[in-house]
Amino acid sequence: MTVPAFNSVAWCEFGTGQPEKVKEFYGQIFDWKYVLVQEVAATVKRGQGLGAEVLTEPVSDSAGFTFARLRDTAGNHIGAFSVPDA
Repeated sequence: MTVPAFNSVAWCEFGTGQPEKVKEFYGQIFDWKYVLVQEVAATVKRGQGLGAEVLTEPVSDSAGFTFARLRDTAGNHIGAFSVPDA
């Protein structure tokens, strides 16, 4: 697997009633998924310091990927993740 550069947009989520349509549209335009960071917990802490609300605390899956979700100061949701080797 090729890992995107840190702090590049690597994954993106949108709240919608038409998820497949949004997935196709933004996938074709940007091929975005989530934002890959080195340390999810540190990113969440920085976000909180800037006024973001934590929607999902950092959690790791069985493969070692760590995810968290925030709501920014404009009300947008954004996810951050790290890979096991990061």
